[in-house]
Amino acid sequence: MINTVVFDAYGTLFDVNSVSRVCEKLYPGNGKIISRVWRQKQLEYTWLRSLMGRYIDFEQVNRDALRFTLNQLGKNYTNAIIDTLLDSYLTLPSYPEVESTLKLLTSLRRMILSDGTEKMLQTMVRNAKLELYFDQILSVDRVQVYKPDPRAYEFALTAANVPKEDILFVSSNGWDIAGSKSFGFNVAWVNRVEKPMEELGERPDFIVSNLTELIQIIN
Repeated sequence: MINTVVFDAYGTLFDVNSVSRVCEKLYPGNGKIISRVWRQKQLEYTWLRSLMGRYIDFEQVNRDALRFTLNQLGKNYTNAIIDTLLDSYLTLPSYPEVESTLKLLTSLRRMILSDGTEKMLQTMVRNAKLELYFDQILSVDRVQVYKPDPRAYEFALTAANVPKEDILFVSSNGWDIAGSKSFGFNVAWVNRVEKPMEELGERPDFIVSNLTELIQIIN
């Protein structure tokens, strides 16, 4: 019986595509491509650093990914521009249904497991006024390896202190779904934009188009 819900943060609870608006103000006509390349490079750097055993925290990964993106696209920048863009990751808006869904899950433990640092996550959750809705906010910084490494999911399991079968892991990221399902969690994929499923040999237990649909699954 599910008694704990563990949420991914970026792209699941919080809209990472919103940073394109800040990028657009600084680089008119290029906001979407900067946002898209930046996000993809973030992920690539987390995976590569886990494989290399060369961990650095997500604040630095995010900075490095941004610099690469601007260099690749041939955009000039200053330290002030870098800081402004990085700050946008601290004020990501939550998706419209997030707060109402969390309110309906008050009988369950609600946790976040994310690649973001504790400082980044706490600040983002506080800015979105969602801090009252989570029992724990977990950063992989504690284990110094990024998802989808099994040690990241093991960290959440240990923190929850319940059997795997009592946990529902929720993510919008296909690679995260594959990783968490491979680890042994019950898994719900939030597929907001009808993406194809990743071909990694794992399938989610549930597919929803938004977080509100989780209520039917859990009840």
